[in-house]
Amino acid sequence: MAEKQVTIPVLGMSCASCARTVERALSDVRGVWSVTVDAAGNSASVTYDPVVLEASDLAAAVAAAGY
Repeated sequence: MAEKQVTIPVLGMSCASCARTVERALSDVRGVWSVTVDAAGNSASVTYDPVVLEASDLAAAVAAAGY
Protein backbone atom coordinates (compact mmCIF):
# COMPACT_ATOMS: atom_id res chain seq x y z
CA MET A 1 0.00 0.00 0.00
CA ALA A 2 1.19 3.45 -0.83
CA GLU A 3 1.04 6.11 1.80
CA LYS A 4 1.48 9.82 1.75
CA GLN A 5 2.21 12.28 4.51
CA VAL A 6 1.22 15.93 4.54
CA THR A 7 1.43 18.72 7.10
CA ILE A 8 -1.43 21.15 6.88
CA PRO A 9 -1.78 24.50 8.64
CA VAL A 10 -4.61 24.75 11.17
CA LEU A 11 -5.46 28.28 12.25
CA GLY A 12 -7.51 29.10 15.33
CA MET A 13 -6.37 26.36 17.73
CA SER A 14 -5.84 27.82 21.17
CA CYS A 15 -5.87 24.83 23.52
CA ALA A 16 -5.55 21.07 23.86
CA SER A 17 -9.30 20.68 23.38
CA CYS A 18 -9.01 22.38 19.99
CA ALA A 19 -6.22 20.01 19.02
CA ARG A 20 -8.33 16.99 20.03
CA THR A 21 -11.24 18.28 17.95
CA VAL A 22 -9.02 18.62 14.89
CA GLU A 23 -7.43 15.22 15.52
CA ARG A 24 -10.85 13.58 15.77
CA ALA A 25 -12.11 15.30 12.62
CA LEU A 26 -9.10 14.13 10.62
CA SER A 27 -9.09 10.63 12.10
CA ASP A 28 -12.72 10.16 11.04
CA VAL A 29 -11.86 10.67 7.36
CA ARG A 30 -11.82 7.36 5.50
CA GLY A 31 -8.27 6.58 4.37
CA VAL A 32 -6.45 8.41 7.17
CA TRP A 33 -3.93 6.19 8.93
CA SER A 34 -2.46 8.52 11.55
CA VAL A 35 -2.78 12.09 12.78
CA THR A 36 -0.52 14.24 14.94
CA VAL A 37 -1.77 17.71 15.83
CA ASP A 38 0.57 20.45 17.09
CA ALA A 39 -1.60 23.15 18.70
CA ALA A 40 1.40 25.38 19.44
CA GLY A 41 2.63 25.08 15.86
CA ASN A 42 -0.86 25.43 14.36
CA SER A 43 -0.44 22.36 12.19
CA ALA A 44 -1.50 18.77 11.72
CA SER A 45 0.59 15.99 10.20
CA VAL A 46 -1.47 13.31 8.53
CA THR A 47 -0.48 9.99 7.00
CA TYR A 48 -3.11 8.76 4.56
CA ASP A 49 -3.89 6.57 1.58
CA PRO A 50 -3.72 8.76 -1.56
CA VAL A 51 -5.80 6.22 -3.47
CA VAL A 52 -8.74 6.84 -1.12
CA LEU A 53 -8.54 10.60 -0.61
CA GLU A 54 -6.72 13.80 -1.51
CA ALA A 55 -5.12 16.45 0.69
CA SER A 56 -8.02 18.75 -0.13
CA ASP A 57 -10.33 16.29 1.65
CA LEU A 58 -8.24 16.75 4.80
CA ALA A 59 -8.48 20.52 4.54
CA ALA A 60 -12.24 20.20 4.14
CA ALA A 61 -12.46 18.07 7.30
CA VAL A 62 -10.53 20.70 9.26
CA ALA A 63 -12.75 23.47 7.90
CA ALA A 64 -15.88 21.47 8.77
CA ALA A 65 -14.57 21.19 12.34
CA GLY A 66 -14.45 24.99 12.48
CA TYR A 67 -10.74 25.64 11.92
